[in-house]
Amino acid sequence: MTFLLVFCFAVFVFYLATHQENNSTIEPVRQAEATTKFPEDSISLADLNVPVRTIAPKVEDTVPVIEVVAPNLHPDTLVNFAETLIGIPYKYASTDPSIGFDCSGFVTYVFNHFDVKVPRSTRDFENTGTEIPLPTVRRGDLILFTGTDSTERIIGHMGIIVSNDNGKVKFIHSTSGKAYGVTITDYNKYYQGRFVKTIRVLHQPG
Repeated sequence: MTFLLVFCFAVFVFYLATHQENNSTIEPVRQAEATTKFPEDSISLADLNVPVRTIAPKVEDTVPVIEVVAPNLHPDTLVNFAETLIGIPYKYASTDPSIGFDCSGFVTYVFNHFDVKVPRSTRDFENTGTEIPLPTVRRGDLILFTGTDSTERIIGHMGIIVSNDNGKVKFIHSTSGKAYGVTITDYNKYYQGRFVKTIRVLHQPG
């Protein structure tokens, strides 16, 4: 009987000791699990040494403002000289009369003949001069159009106003169209669909 009591007591002590040891091991694990977060909550890309791609802010496509300085150039003088170039063929990206002009190359050549600097590309005329209403244009003003695709409202063609006879406007330009060179054209329905604006870069007398 005494032996049985001793044996039972030993088993009870062993049970308590084992149970206490398991609790002391499991509890810290539970606590660690409770305080451990998944990587997306606690680890940044910098911690993982992963290179981060930086997206640069979008820079708006802007056209610089260009001032044309020609205080002594009379519009008639400019257009008279331009008209002497009628018949010179169209040549893309050229300002050389011996081989031809593109539209802006023609305008550039005419102004440069009088030592007046103007933008070389049609697009750069967007912020050049003073915008004026089409009905008020006069000889020597500039007229700006889109390219051949009029749905893209970007300046892609230009000419110099030759006359405005009660709203009947004519302009001189170098065209890649049927005339394929420097010619005087009526402001017709085709060009009305491509019209962007008219600008004044020379002082108009009177």
